[in-house]
Amino acid sequence: MTIQLVVGLQNPGEKYANTRHNAGAWFVHAIARRLNLTFKQEKKFFGHLASLRVGSQDVKFLLPDTYMNESGKSVGACAGFFKIAPSDILIAHDELDLAPGIARLKVGGGLAGHNGLKDVARALGGSRDFVRMRLGIGHPGKASEVVHYVLKKPSVGDVAEIERAIDEGSHVFDAVVDGRFEEAMLRLHTRPDVSDAAEQKE
Repeated sequence: MTIQLVVGLQNPGEKYANTRHNAGAWFVHAIARRLNLTFKQEKKFFGHLASLRVGSQDVKFLLPDTYMNESGKSVGACAGFFKIAPSDILIAHDELDLAPGIARLKVGGGLAGHNGLKDVARALGGSRDFVRMRLGIGHPGKASEVVHYVLKKPSVGDVAEIERAIDEGSHVFDAVVDGRFEEAMLRLHTRPDVSDAAEQKE
């Protein structure tokens, strides 16, 4: 199993570009800079797409132009066109249940109430088998404040921490794309400088 489609969840437009909810797109942009990828708008996929040849396989990179709650419209169209199975998709997204500075890899499982992930699963026929790069943004403390929180720009300190998590996620990206998930998890999940307290919950 190897990754054929990498998606950075986001809300489109300048208004939301620097908000916490767009951490997944920040991750894909970071990978794109490293690999010198060029994105092109693809209306049939409701997003911007880039491609990279890795060995004998093309890997697609997708930034949906849909709003977060309709992410599945873009992911489903792209995966369907290229006949990519859910298990061969990596979704990068913001994670309320992890503190800023923490990046974690997850294969399948629950969606933790993330509306973008829920819509992706719906568009993939209910499958939750896709791989996730979870980028911690912290939690405001009250459920009633979540919507405002994720649509707000993080503090300078939190931006630095989120960027650090993105950098660490980038370091295991090659292993993830190659399907070496256990290796990537071991490297990503055993940071010596982060105490258990930094992880709010899994």
